[in-house]
Formats: sequence, structure tokens, C-alpha cells
Amino acid sequence: MRRRDVILLLGAAVIARPPAASAQRSDRVSRIGVLHVLPQQSSLGFIAFRERLGELGYVEGRNIAVEYRWSDQPERLPALAAELTASNVHVIVAADSTTTKAVSQATSNIPIVAAVLGEDPVKAGLAGSLGRPGGNVTGMSLLTLEMSGKRMELLREIVPGLTRVAVLWTRRDPFHSMLLLETDGAARDLGVSVVHIEANGAEDIEQAFDLIVKERADAVDVLQSAALFGIRGRIAELGLKHRLPIIGGEEGFVQVGGLVSYGPSTIDGWRQAAVYVAQILNGAKPADLPIQQPTKFELVINLKTAKALGLTVPPSLLARADEVIE
Repeated sequence: MRRRDVILLLGAAVIARPPAASAQRSDRVSRIGVLHVLPQQSSLGFIAFRERLGELGYVEGRNIAVEYRWSDQPERLPALAAELTASNVHVIVAADSTTTKAVSQATSNIPIVAAVLGEDPVKAGLAGSLGRPGGNVTGMSLLTLEMSGKRMELLREIVPGLTRVAVLWTRRDPFHSMLLLETDGAARDLGVSVVHIEANGAEDIEQAFDLIVKERADAVDVLQSAALFGIRGRIAELGLKHRLPIIGGEEGFVQVGGLVSYGPSTIDGWRQAAVYVAQILNGAKPADLPIQQPTKFELVINLKTAKALGLTVPPSLLARADEVIE
């Protein structure tokens, strides 16, 4: 079953408004650059972005061309950003905060649309304000600090006798230091202890779970990041192997075997990014396009995983879920 709660925030009308029919007004091929930390086939967000562009009249091979660059190594992103800026693209889409910063350092002229900003763009120096960015960067900001407490509450509802939670984080995401502090505070308020476990990719995720088991954690909270999302299937497998309930902040974890996810829709962020790209190709300036905050917060529960872990999900929680996988 599925339902969605839509929260209308500042500038939602700008996003909702379809761009003028620029795709039909010009026969030129617009070049769109994309900088990501995941390959195309692993990015659900990019797939949604491309689909939304098609709905708006922009189709690869007809009136747009996409230059896609990716690396899961942060040190390589500046060079890839420089490649994109030198390839005569008309607009660049950045997948997250790390890629947005890399592109913004490479160009102050080419419009940049951030699909998923995990930190405050104003504090990060990417924009003058949310309502009027003022530079060449706009996009979608998750601002998910407040979600940390909610995820801890959900774990406590589902896992009987929850006393200790392992928080899986990566140094590849600069926002995680703030998320860890927020998660620690939320756990402390609930009387739950927390242990921080670092994992940076497929190369060390098994060792991370060995530490989680050694620390006798009752559950695992996976912080939002492209690096961890890229190995979500392996994380879910290890959770089931060690009989550990896993909660994530991004849709996609539950579909591959995680127990529960709760947070803003990153897929929606990519779809909204496509709307901004279309508007920019039609002449809009990123300086005038408000940086949007989340419009959808989704709770997804995997009952099959709950059964495998021997957990009973309260009916009241199932009634609140946007999606239940059975």
C-alpha cells in the first residue's frame, strides 16, 4: 500500500510550474553535464532525472546530449568537474554536496543544479540565500538533520529492548560530521547509546559489520550518502546475515532488503532538478531560482525482512507507512 504526504514549502510553485515549451522552440542540441559519485546504471536518481526531462520534451539523441562523469573517489571529482566545464555544456547537474562543491570551484559561469544537497547551501557558501541564491548554483536541499531523531524513534518502535545502535557513516561525505552529532543527541534523548562505525565503500563494509557485531549493536542506522547508497545491496545482505535491523534515510535500501527507511525523497529531488534544468535551458538564471527544500518524506517498511529478523512491526506503524513491502 502507498500514500504520500506532500509538504508545500517555499517556492514549490516555481518547481511545479512547467517550463515554457523551449524544447519545441529550438532545434539546437543542448548539452547537459552530470557529475556523480555513482555510475549511471546504479543511480536511481539519474534514471528519474532522465525520465522527467523526457516528460518535459528533452530527449537524448534528439534535442539534448548528456556528458556523464562519475567517480567514487572524492580526490578525482575536481578533475572531472574541470572536464565538464571544458566540454561546452550549457548546464551541469551535481549529484550531492561533494560534487556540487567540486563543480562550483571549477566554474562561476556555467549554471549548476544540485539534485541533492545534504548540507545548508548558504553556510557552505554555495548561495546567498535559499530564496534567491544569487550565483550560478541552485537546486534541491535535503537539510535532513531533523530526520536523525525520527529514525531513532522508528527503530525503538520496531526493535524490542533497543539499547545500542551502530551508526554507519563515511568520511567521503563532509556533512556526516554534523549528522553524527545530531544522531548522538537524538539517541541520548531516547536513552539509547550509539557507536560510530566508518565505511567508505565495498572495500571495507564487511570489516565495518564485523565491528558492529563486536560492539553488540541492536540495529544499524545508515547515514545518507551516495557512497553508502551505492553498496546498499551488500549492506542489506550483511544486515540479514548478522540479524541486524537496518534503517536508512533514502528510498532504495528497503527494496533490496533493509528493514525501514525514512527521509526526504532523493528521487523527487532529481525529478525537480530536471524541471530546473529545463527552465535554465529556456533562459532562466540559477541566481533567480530558489533552492528548494524537501516536499516529500517517505516511510517504507519491508515486512519480509522483519519476518526474517523475527520482528513484529506494530500495526500503528504500518498504518503510517507510505509503502509496505510484503
